[in-house]
Amino acid sequence: MEKDPDTIVEFDLFPFIRIYKSGRLERLLGTSVVPACTDPVTGVISKDVPINQTTGVSARLYLPPHIPSHAKLPILVYFHGGGFVIETAASPTYHNYLNSLVSNARILVVSVEYRRAPEHPLPAAYDDCWEVLAWTASGSCPDEWVSIYADLGRVYLGGDSAGGNVTHHMAVKAASQGIKIKGLILCHPWFGGSGSIGSEPEDPVKKENSLKFWRFVYPATTGLDDPFMNPMALEERMDSVYKCEKVLVAVAQKDGLRDRGKLYYDKLNEAVLSGKWDGRVEFYEAEGEDHVFYLHNSSCDKAGEMMQMVVSFID
Repeated sequence: MEKDPDTIVEFDLFPFIRIYKSGRLERLLGTSVVPACTDPVTGVISKDVPINQTTGVSARLYLPPHIPSHAKLPILVYFHGGGFVIETAASPTYHNYLNSLVSNARILVVSVEYRRAPEHPLPAAYDDCWEVLAWTASGSCPDEWVSIYADLGRVYLGGDSAGGNVTHHMAVKAASQGIKIKGLILCHPWFGGSGSIGSEPEDPVKKENSLKFWRFVYPATTGLDDPFMNPMALEERMDSVYKCEKVLVAVAQKDGLRDRGKLYYDKLNEAVLSGKWDGRVEFYEAEGEDHVFYLHNSSCDKAGEMMQMVVSFID
């Protein structure tokens, strides 16, 4: 008797996603959602705004309470993580984090809801994130929160993991399109490369698994040294980052992506020291912590430190 193709696993990317022979797709994490609302603890207000009715791209906006009518706030366009396959802007993980960030930093946040792989492989997510950034920073945004309260002279881009990857590439495109970005916040960014650096193990199996996952989300890629995965691959793309005033790179000591984030920081710091860039780069490493720990354990001391680092950076 033939097995049911709906139960035969054809592609297993545990703990993120599993695809069956029938084509059925099962996301194993990041599937919960919460509605936009007024947060009962912080008083932060959120709402969901459609951006593109055809593709379904949207954004969740956050506004701190008790804003004077004449106030102009820094604006952060935020790109969530999840390896381009899980999580959404409505995930409780990101909703709770951004409520706290908006309350502490007194900023306006535009959290991007982009399309995910494998239904929509890269570069769909990059295209969607750019569409929302351009919508936000155009100077003619139809949303009243943005038009009334956003200070377009203080536009920040930020994200974690895959969202940190997106942050870099949106800064590159913004520079080419003449959109002024004040600062970047890259938290545990997902970068890679074909060679091993720092403490990365010389493990061909791990490299092959990394390449397999990257090709799963971006089938047209040239490999781990594709500029979308390895920001050091094209010098001119790094040069575009120097149009920002400042960059914050945060890593975690136990994170397998730690050394890639540190290399990114070192490259920017080298540009400052050589006089190539007159901006500022900051680095924060959470000792004893792992990948995006602050999203899953927001009450720990290190998460509090990281929150204050981000708030201070934006101020």
